Amino acid sequence: MDDRDDGAGGPRGRAPTGARPAESVWDYPRPPGLTADDRHVTVTAGPHVVADTRASLRVLETSHPPVFYVPRRDVRVSFLRPRPGRTHCEWKGTASYWDVVLDDVVVPRAAWSYEEPLDPYEALRGHLAFYPSAVRCAVDGEVVVAQEGDFYGGWITREIEGPFKGGPGTWGW
Repeated sequence: MDDRDDGAGGPRGRAPTGARPAESVWDYPRPPGLTADDRHVTVTAGPHVVADTRASLRVLETSHPPVFYVPRRDVRVSFLRPRPGRTHCEWKGTASYWDVVLDDVVVPRAAWSYEEPLDPYEALRGHLAFYPSAVRCAVDGEVVVAQEGDFYGGWITREIEGPFKGGPGTWGW
């Protein structure tokens, strides 16, 4: 890792002074950990606020940026439409997918949820996660960078250090 500017006001790989401490995704557990987070999380699509909370849950998994899950009570569910198709996570269970629908605009597969999560991820019931590659996600005002790849939905903020799984050549990690 080098000390070039990361575009976020500090050297790459180091959190700016006064910011949250750096977190390496290689220090995250496997199976994934689950932790509460009270930072201000927003999800927007165009001018519409889709989600706004200070009560998210973060899933932390080795080699992946965190995924923020927003309580359904803090999501404008009128903007969501269930999408056909499911995937299965060996730890969390079966994921359901959601389109974000705003007037005539449909953002396909912009969110997912675990409607019947497996133990010990029961706390994810009633929460939704959003792909930052599909909608604008922010944490305490910082716009999230999407994890590379079309499967994972990790949220990269300035304190999160990689390298991250998801891009070309990383599937075997």
